[in-house]
Amino acid sequence: MSSNKTRIVVLGSLNMDVVLRCDTMPARGETVHAQSLSYIPGGKGGNQAVACARHGAQVALVGAVGRDAHGEELRNALVLDGIDVSHVAVHDGVATGSAVVMVEQDGSNRIAVIPGANALADLPASFAETLKASDFLVVQFETPLDVLDRAMAVAHAVGCKVVLNPSPVKAVPSAWWPMIDTLVANEHEAAELSGMAVADAHSALAAAQHFLSQGVRRVVVTLGSQGALALDASGHSVHPAPKVQVVDTTSAGDTFLGTMTTRLGEGCTLAQAVEWAIQAAALCIGRAGAQPSIPQRSEVKAP
Repeated sequence: MSSNKTRIVVLGSLNMDVVLRCDTMPARGETVHAQSLSYIPGGKGGNQAVACARHGAQVALVGAVGRDAHGEELRNALVLDGIDVSHVAVHDGVATGSAVVMVEQDGSNRIAVIPGANALADLPASFAETLKASDFLVVQFETPLDVLDRAMAVAHAVGCKVVLNPSPVKAVPSAWWPMIDTLVANEHEAAELSGMAVADAHSALAAAQHFLSQGVRRVVVTLGSQGALALDASGHSVHPAPKVQVVDTTSAGDTFLGTMTTRLGEGCTLAQAVEWAIQAAALCIGRAGAQPSIPQRSEVKAP
């Protein structure tokens, strides 16, 4: 690969998504008919790695799967996108992670995750050397927190920038904040972590300023159909989302993060990277499935 590519290591989950498309979500005790059932590669780690790779980054994924058909399918799908899976461990006696994703007609979803082998994810012996040759380490909260703690410490020690997506939201240890280069959180995560209500760009800015005061260098708060708020030392910017027909929002946030991180590595400002990321996410939500919906770079129109 050419040396001018953004080099990204993603530490995260790999799941086989069991996707049910329904007219409406069932209420408690209710049975509804589903339109279809599909098995689609997913997991936040896998999705973010694919988003980075499809936008032009050189990507290595650190994670774990079981020695089963789903694990093999997930690894093979990543290889097709040019992702290095040499650090994806294969475990005997444990199932590959999975998620049940129920998608309504309007594209909204509800997701239940079974961690499986993701709970066994660990850092490879060569992790520090891999990070030394990388621009970013991308992490989320679908792998064990003690592993994330060690990974962030290694990244900080070798000078690799950390991008944290705190999803599903959990408390962030105070020692982590100064090690985070870029925090990417949706409005619910930003509210939970800041202790502030976040409903629009104005309230998102207050939450983002709180995170900067904790030592984070750049903050992006995504606001769904309202777009995103970005803040760094140079100031803040507000980015409206384009109006599109929503089919499935499952991997929109992962697409946003992967696109933005890749563009940051190419020298874009935070505002420029967020504009690109919004365009990519808008394409994503117009398609079904997690990884199949993530667009290629050539599909994204320059903002």
